[in-house]
Amino acid sequence: MVTSNAGKAAEVAAFFSGSLEVSHVDLEVPEYRSGDVAEIAREKARYAYGQLNIPIIVDDTGFFIDALHGFPGPYAAYVLNSIGNVGILKLMEGISDRNARFTTGIAYADEHVIEVFTGTLEGVIALCPVGKNGFGYDPIFLLGKKTLAEISFDEKSRISHRARALSSFRDWFIAKHAKNIG
Repeated sequence: MVTSNAGKAAEVAAFFSGSLEVSHVDLEVPEYRSGDVAEIAREKARYAYGQLNIPIIVDDTGFFIDALHGFPGPYAAYVLNSIGNVGILKLMEGISDRNARFTTGIAYADEHVIEVFTGTLEGVIALCPVGKNGFGYDPIFLLGKKTLAEISFDEKSRISHRARALSSFRDWFIAKHAKNIG
């Protein structure tokens, strides 16, 4: 897993625990610009594979808030570092439509192919940050009555947008390797 975010790497490793060994490679990858997280993930994978020449996976995640016309979208990390959760909540003051979603693109690259898999998690923006688990926007992203920061790491690793994309990747990867063996 190529990422400079140790939290993401841990979440990916936990998802595959017992089924696939995942190691973390801390490689700074250029930030590609696109409104599509799948396309950004594809370009990150192309770059990372070109640098490392080993099979890799990368991810790109966007945080899309309906009332803000999809902002911050694929620029979620930049916005989080710039204005943080407090800034997002400030932008949402007085807004009743609090629907939001995370979408993750997972890209796999090896010497033959680059494949991209996506997963989305729908929720709403909380009125204030709650919870101590997770990272990023987790304290302000509500699923039902709990934020992502209030659920356990193991539960988040099973239900998140990243888990949904990783599940699609895992199914494809197993099918691909089963064909190569048989």
